[in-house]
This record gives sequence, C-alpha cells and structure tokens, in this order.
Amino acid sequence: MKIKTICCIGAGYVGGPTMAMIAAKCPDISVNVVDLNEARIAAWNSQDLPVYEPGLLELVNGCRGRNLFFRTDVRAAIREADMVFVAVGTPTKTYGAGAGRAADLCYVESAARMIAEEAKGNTIVVEKSTIPVRTAEAMRTILESNSNSGQFQVLSNPEFLAEGTAVSDMENPDRILIGGEQTPEGLAAIESLVEVYAHWIPRERIITTNTWSSELSKLVANAFLAQRISSINSISALCEKTGANVEEVGRAIGYDSRIGPKFLKSSVGFGGSCFQKDILNLVYLCEHFGLPEVARYWNEVIRMNDWQKSRFSQNIVHTLFNTVSGKKIGVLGFAFKKDTNDTRESAAIYVVRDLLMENAHVSLYDPKVPAATIKADLAYAGVPEHLLTGHLHIATDAMSALDQAHAMVVLTEWDEFRHLDFSAIYQRMFKPAFAFDGRNILPAESMREMGFTLYSIGVGS
Repeated sequence: MKIKTICCIGAGYVGGPTMAMIAAKCPDISVNVVDLNEARIAAWNSQDLPVYEPGLLELVNGCRGRNLFFRTDVRAAIREADMVFVAVGTPTKTYGAGAGRAADLCYVESAARMIAEEAKGNTIVVEKSTIPVRTAEAMRTILESNSNSGQFQVLSNPEFLAEGTAVSDMENPDRILIGGEQTPEGLAAIESLVEVYAHWIPRERIITTNTWSSELSKLVANAFLAQRISSINSISALCEKTGANVEEVGRAIGYDSRIGPKFLKSSVGFGGSCFQKDILNLVYLCEHFGLPEVARYWNEVIRMNDWQKSRFSQNIVHTLFNTVSGKKIGVLGFAFKKDTNDTRESAAIYVVRDLLMENAHVSLYDPKVPAATIKADLAYAGVPEHLLTGHLHIATDAMSALDQAHAMVVLTEWDEFRHLDFSAIYQRMFKPAFAFDGRNILPAESMREMGFTLYSIGVGS
C-alpha cells in the first residue's frame, strides 16, 4: 500500500518534529498534524513554535502549507488518512492500580476510539507514543470492536529522538524500529511504513520485528541509558570523598570498547519525558509478571537518580553554613538539558523546590523556558503559592539572576553559561561567592583563581 496521506494525532515533542521531517523528505505525501489544543496548533502555525529544537523552525517553514498542515479538525484528518500516527501523551498513572509506575493510556485509548469511528477502508495505525508492552493488542481490540467499516493494522514505531537534537536525530538516525504482526497483512503494513522512511534513511538502518519486541525495545533502551547515568552519578559521590575526578574516571572507562564513552557524564540527575517514566513502567511490568527481583533492580536506578538530586540540594545548604533562609540563590537553567524547552522531570524542578522550601530567595534564568511553565512545574512539585510569589523571581538574563546573589547554581548545560563574564559576576555577588556546577561546565580553575568557592559534581578536594 503506497501511503499518500498521513495523519498524526498529537502535536507535541514527538509528533511535531517527526511529521515535519517526514513532510520535508517525502514531498509526495500530505502530512496533517492534529491536536484538540487550539493554542498549540496556533503556535505551530506561527513563527513561535511550542517546541524549541535547533533547526525545527526552518524545517517547518520549508514545508508548512505545502504538504505539512497543523489542524484542529482531528476527525476529518483521520478520515482522509491512509496512515494514522498516534503520538499522544502517556504519563505515569497517578491513580488506581499501578499508580506511580504504570503508564496512563487514557489518551491512547481515546485516540483509538476516534480512529475506529472515523477511519475509512484499510488504515494503518502507528504507535508513536512511548507505551507499555501489549498496547498494540489493546488498540487493535478497540479498533476492531468499534469499527463498522475499517480494516486495521497496528504497528509499533517507537521514537528515539533526544530533546535538543531531535531534528538531526530524525534526519540521520542510528536506526528506525518498526514492529507489526507477522502475517501477510501485517508484513505488508510494515513495508508501507518502511517505504516512507526509505525516502531518506538507508534500508539497512530500518529494523523490523514483531510488535512486542518493538514495544519492549524502547523501554529497555531508555532503561539501559538511564542506568549508565545513575551508575556514573553513584561514582561521583565516591570521587568527592576520595579526591578522584568523575570526569577523568568517565573518560578513562569510556575508552574501554566494551563500555564506550556515551552517557558517562555525571550531573545533578537525568530528566526528560522518557527515562523515569519508562523505567517505572518496566518496574510495573516486572511486578505484574511475578519478577520482584528484576523490579527492585531497575527501581534502584530511579532511587539513585532521586538521591543525586537530593544530595546536590543538601550540599548547597550545608556549604552555605547550613542555611539558605533569606539568601539569594541565582539559578541558571530549568530545562532538563540544553537546546530544548522541555522541563519534564527536570532535575532543576526538585533542586529549586528544595531551595524554596528552605526559604531561599531563588532568582532563576532559563533562555527558553517560559515563566508560566516554571511556576506550574514547581507548583505541581509541591511548592506552596506563597513561596512562588514571594521567594521566586524569574530573571531575564544570567547577570541579573546573579546580581547580589550568595550563590550561583548551574542546573542546565546551556552553552551561554560556559562563556559568562565570571569576573563581573564575582564582583556583583556576596562574599564568599559560592558556585555549584550541576553540569560540570564552568571553568573551574579560573573561577577559583578569581575567588569563587566552586563545587563541581564528582570532583574531590
């Protein structure tokens, strides 16, 4: 089946960039990105996209209005489509069975029911959201039970985009993974999606599997990457006690070809939409299938990440003479990593929360995260309203955030933070001038020569 029209339900961090790349590389395919959120669609149709990614605006501008369209008429777009991608949110459940671990599939189910009602003829449905194993089976049951006319094939096509590099990741991916039923109809549907990606991706990088292997591979890949980060972060604490340097340790073991250098950079902790959610989902699956030992093993990755964030916050308080009450703390960065405005599970949320709960006055600057998002994230994390209004200031630049501050705290590795005028900052801070580098990006030696008392993660004294 040759694909002529694609509909993507969900205009978020996954759906928007993915569909923009498909539209750019497949000019013969009409791509409709749909969402019920009118404000989000309006932003996609403007020059101020709701998702910040280097190169994304240029990509969208190149094909928007030609074969890339952002719409709110979801049902009409489904009726027009040969292939429907489902890229809706799958947050961790906060209620009922599996609360705190299992994925909440209410948006996936809602999308499936809408597809069943509106799709005409043979339609290929593609899971793009990060979802637990066997979700395709549930989607297929919903589709077949609620459709009067359509015939459906459900494929798993997990995304491996990293925030901050989504455009390059999609343009030149390590691999594309497609899972489906191993029947003639399922294999034909797989080939239809392969042909879409083959417009620009070599076929040897397009891996096809059964549905369940594809779904599980995404969870396991993220779990393995998060495990590496938590492992090196655990060693950072030992380095600080022994006088070792975690940067040197990471570089040394990274030369071991069996290990490799990626994801061995210690920090205040990992964040983002996938790592924590996917590990918790994996824990839930293991418990569900009677594997408590495996569940406990993977849960420790989360516990280590939480401990790293808490350890960093506690060190700030301890270093500032066991109190930050009434002191101005200049915080640089709130996104979970550079080159994105995504704050989901950002370590900064929890560090800033801890500082505010200690009655610190936090002056925070992030170049891409709006003030409304910062306040909403902190409120959701449990910061009372009186602290948000009385103790939190959103600065418009780094220098004003640090003016008359008792301490500088770096929580996101934005490139601009590497090149600040640290001499001028030192002159404008209270003395002793403390700096806490949660990303190990600051010029430590020169800052110490200026007079800063600098703490770097995993660097012993």
